[in-house]
Amino acid sequence: MPTLTANGIRIAFDTAGDAKSTPVLLIHGLGMQLTNWPDEFVDGLVELGFYVIRFDNRDCGLSTKFDSAGKPSLVWSWLKSRLKLPFKPPYGLEDMAGDALGVLSALGIARAHVVGVSMGGMIGQILAARHPQRVLSLTSIMSSSGRRGLPGPTASARHALLRAPADPKDVDSILDQAVAVQQAIGSPAYPTPEKQLRRRAARSLRRCYCPAGVTRQMLAIAGAADRSALLQSIAAPTLVIHGACDPLVPLACGEDVAAQVPGARLEVIEGMGHDLPAQLNERMLALIDAHARGKMAFDSTPRLFVKQ
Repeated sequence: MPTLTANGIRIAFDTAGDAKSTPVLLIHGLGMQLTNWPDEFVDGLVELGFYVIRFDNRDCGLSTKFDSAGKPSLVWSWLKSRLKLPFKPPYGLEDMAGDALGVLSALGIARAHVVGVSMGGMIGQILAARHPQRVLSLTSIMSSSGRRGLPGPTASARHALLRAPADPKDVDSILDQAVAVQQAIGSPAYPTPEKQLRRRAARSLRRCYCPAGVTRQMLAIAGAADRSALLQSIAAPTLVIHGACDPLVPLACGEDVAAQVPGARLEVIEGMGHDLPAQLNERMLALIDAHARGKMAFDSTPRLFVKQ
């Protein structure tokens, strides 16, 4: 896996498609590696004529780990954030946006379409607002503005995300926990078979396992400022995609992002949770393609995907 140096750290990345085609930068979410992007999603973007760039966020995959920062107490930091007491995470979402910008610069990409999922959507929002000259369009998927007062995860989703494996040193226990998380936050109308979830989790585990890094990424989210004012400065055409059944980042969060970004379009997908199920791959690709090419009518849905 190739790596590059950007924003003072080592970042693992991968590309697909013709480098002369229009670039799309994919930014994944909490603890997710570049290999967690579904192959059929990446292949679909390439078939549509895009040059796809993926990378491991800091503290996950094969990119630089911030082990010197240790594993801060998530509970104590969360309590501080709820009580509006100051706390300083090892790094912030602004730093992670700097990483994404550094990837583009290191690869000689002047401007790109940016697609971010969950935490990646937050990073993409910052990138679009802070560096408008580098972003052709923004697609923010199942993400949030971080505005205080927005609803948080359901109790079951929060419990699944924060629960540790029964035996942190046992591979099967780690895989059991990974599968349980995906089942808790996944799309109820588009379930992914358990065997497939386990294969994906095993693939990720073989490549990298860094639970402390996931905790540090969580703290970056918890310590982030309200981005409402920042979103209002985004000039890039923006598409917001959100599942109606998202238990981790509820639909109200996506609605808020769309309301804050001038001219943003909101696409709500019934039955979708907090994942990228294979059954929605064609729909996602159609939406992103139409958005990136400026061919999306304001209030239309591709006929193929109209629910009968």
